Amino acid sequence: MENKGKVLMHKYEFGRFLGQGNFAKVYHARNIETGQSVAVKVIDKEKVLKVGMIDQTKREISGMSLVKHANILELYEVMASKSKIYFVMEYAKGGELFNKLSKGKLREDVARKYFQQLISAVDFCHSRGVYHRDLKLENLLLDENGILKVSDFGLSALAECKHQDGLLHTACGTPAYVAPEVINRKGYDGAKADIWSCGVILYVMLAGYLPFHDTSLIAIYRKISKADYKFPNWFSPEVTKLLSRILTPNRKSRISITKIMTNPWFRKGFNSKAVDIDAVCSCETNYNAFEAKKDTAKLTNLNAFDIISLSSGFDLSGLFVESEEKKEVQFTSLHTFSAITSKLEVNAQNLKLKVKEGGVMKMEGSSRGGRGTLAIDAEIFEFTPSFHLVELRKSSGDTLEF
Repeated sequence: MENKGKVLMHKYEFGRFLGQGNFAKVYHARNIETGQSVAVKVIDKEKVLKVGMIDQTKREISGMSLVKHANILELYEVMASKSKIYFVMEYAKGGELFNKLSKGKLREDVARKYFQQLISAVDFCHSRGVYHRDLKLENLLLDENGILKVSDFGLSALAECKHQDGLLHTACGTPAYVAPEVINRKGYDGAKADIWSCGVILYVMLAGYLPFHDTSLIAIYRKISKADYKFPNWFSPEVTKLLSRILTPNRKSRISITKIMTNPWFRKGFNSKAVDIDAVCSCETNYNAFEAKKDTAKLTNLNAFDIISLSSGFDLSGLFVESEEKKEVQFTSLHTFSAITSKLEVNAQNLKLKVKEGGVMKMEGSSRGGRGTLAIDAEIFEFTPSFHLVELRKSSGDTLEF
């Protein structure tokens, strides 16, 4: 409770303590300017560094930042101090879906509604090259309206993490929910592994208990490897047939998400238009700098992970190490191109820098310092009309002045 009343970066006022894990505590907080409720995950940087969890923290940032969907917990921003990393996230007031099962199994129509939302979210993640790898009831939250939110991307993998065989090779996930091929450590398809976990979640919602349970972990793994489970007699024939196609140990014959979404049982009451595509930031557009009438620059090899890494809001490397000599700064903006250039020009004038425009905006000082006249190149890359990457580079002059 030590953080209650604390204000983070003059923006978020901490409220009550919500919960904690091995390396992080989560607090309810309020945006001072808007009054919006948020959840702030406070990660102890020293603990993360000590146990080698840097990559997992980076993956969580990357995974959550690449996907914006009605059924995925949104990551608003990431901040860092010398000792802590702060994830400012959407607040899911309804808590864990797991808690709903404490009173027993769910009705089939209720379980289907949550399963539809889960599959929609997972399908969207996969379309963006993100595989969750730790889907379980505890990572499914509910907002105040009972809408499902997928959270905790700490074990997520990006498509570019695959080996040359096109498979992932790091065993991840929670034992009872993990796919057989992940246990066998022979390489696995992230999408098919997530589908298996979704099947386990559906089974638990309908049965009130796990399909694979035993007294020892080895025994559980043995049952998972053989798909050794039984359906309760209250399962409908339709859902039994669907689950049989999901919980098959052979990943190659396991049903795909596309086929799940066309399954008659799944389709009942399903609203396929629930996702607002316009709210999604696609990172596969042309990367043009400045307006079309000007010379353009293209980031030909820039993928979605690179965008996140470059953004100061999601400066992944900077969260853990300090650069001795900073020669460039990158940040993302949701403002239009003209609004960004206008703001750069105003700031340049305030700093008494002359502005020169060409393919790249140049800002130059009027006085010569110890290492020459300070000159800054500003370049704006457009991903969508409302999402830009701004890069400021020192081309000459004193680094301290920059």
